[in-house]
Parts: sequence; structure tokens; C-alpha cells
Amino acid sequence: MKPIISASELLSESAGARPPVLLDVRWTLGGPPGRPAYEAGHLPGAVYVDLDAELAGPPGSGGRHPLPDVAAFGAAMRRAGVSADRPVVVYDGGLGWGAARAWWLLRWTGHPDVRVLDGGLAAWTGELSEKSPEPEPGDFQPEPGALGLLDADGAAELARAGLLLDARAAERYRGDVEPIDRVGGHIPGAVSAPTTENVDTDGRFLGAATLRDRFTALGAAEDTPVAVYCGSGVSGAHQVLALEIAGIPAALYAGSWSEWSGDPARPVATGPDPQ
Repeated sequence: MKPIISASELLSESAGARPPVLLDVRWTLGGPPGRPAYEAGHLPGAVYVDLDAELAGPPGSGGRHPLPDVAAFGAAMRRAGVSADRPVVVYDGGLGWGAARAWWLLRWTGHPDVRVLDGGLAAWTGELSEKSPEPEPGDFQPEPGALGLLDADGAAELARAGLLLDARAAERYRGDVEPIDRVGGHIPGAVSAPTTENVDTDGRFLGAATLRDRFTALGAAEDTPVAVYCGSGVSGAHQVLALEIAGIPAALYAGSWSEWSGDPARPVATGPDPQ
């Protein structure tokens, strides 16, 4: 099953006998919060999910968006109506990062049928609602491990033995600027691969063949393990999603640069080259 769904496909499925659970994950780095936008208009039946509160743990030594407590995440998903035997579609305002974070967490914890609305809310052509639903509680019980996950040491090793992609903007990878974290630069050995280059000007993912060609040119090969990191594990999930569309399995270093750079003992590379 494709990990993305078009607006027309979603419109059809939502009118069917087994409509998907809809999760609205509007989120912007640094704010504003997504709930006011959700309350102003969302897909009918969609439940708002707060990325900072429900899809991440408290910031600290593990980074700005460490993985949430698994039990707390499962409880949040059940409150939103998520069940193991019902499909889920997640969307955000269009950038795709927040939706991809929810997609990755649900897939990592074992949900078998999760898709991202390609292009986000901007692609939706149906009506919007201002009514906040009260869904029946779901039965989803998270069991982590269905997708690859790396810690800092694992990311360092994979940068040497495989392909570690840095999903941040190229200027942050080079260390020219660093507006958020302690220091600029990248993990030694990582290859620059801005996640913004996986989508077209409307925020929709490029085709599978185009994405495959892109990642192959960056060093992905059949026997090469691939992983992704970003600033704090949000846009990196979007890159893992793009890799899945391309048919390339990839792990996520969830702590990402915010965790790596927070430890002064870890090496930092600068400039356009991996080393």
C-alpha cells in the first residue's frame, strides 16, 4: 500500500463504508500553534493532534522533539479514535512535516495502515468543518519496532558504513547558519539531502521513480543501509516517507541534530562535503 493518498482518493474513501480515521497535525516550527487553525476549519471528522504535546516528549538531552512515551502516545491515539483494524489518514497545513511525524510514529509502533494526505489541507477540495468531533475511543496498542530507529551512536556508525542523509536545509548542513541549535554543521559522513527537494511547488511528493533516482544519485543502493536525521526528528520523518515512496527502507535518527549538537563531545563537520 502506498504511504500517501490523494485528496480525490480520500474524498471517495471518506464517503465509503469504512472511512479512515482522520488526524489533523498542523504544526509549524516555532509556532503559531495549530489548534486555532484547526478550529477555524478542518476536514470533517478530523481530530486535532498536538505534535509538541502528543507526538513528542519534553525537550532535553534527547533533543527538541524526542520520541514520546509509548504508553502516552498510545493513549493519545486511542482518544483520537485510532484502532488497529481501521485505516488512518494524517494531514497538516501542506508542508507535510507534522503529518509525516504522525505517520512515522504510528507505523513505528505497529499500525499497519497509515497514509499521509499528499499536499495537505491545501490539496483538499471538499468541505471543511468547524465542529470538533468526539470519536469513540480506539483500541490501538503501540508495539515499537516496525520501522528502523537509531540513536546517536547508531547514526555515527551508519554514516561510516552506509548512507546517512541530512534532511535540513543545505545552509544548516554546511554550518553557514544555525538559527535553533547550539552549533551549526552536520554529523561527519552525512550527505546533504534537503527534504524540500522531495516535493513539487504544491507540496506534493514527486513520483516514485523520480524520488528513487534522487536517492540513488545520493548513494542509496540495494545493499546500503540508509538512515535520515534532521533538526529534531520531524522533517526527517518526511524524508523517510519519501524514501518509502521510492521503495527504499530507511531508519530515523529521532534525536537528530538537536540531540547530536547538544553534546559538545560529539564531532561536528562543516562545509559542503560529508567529512
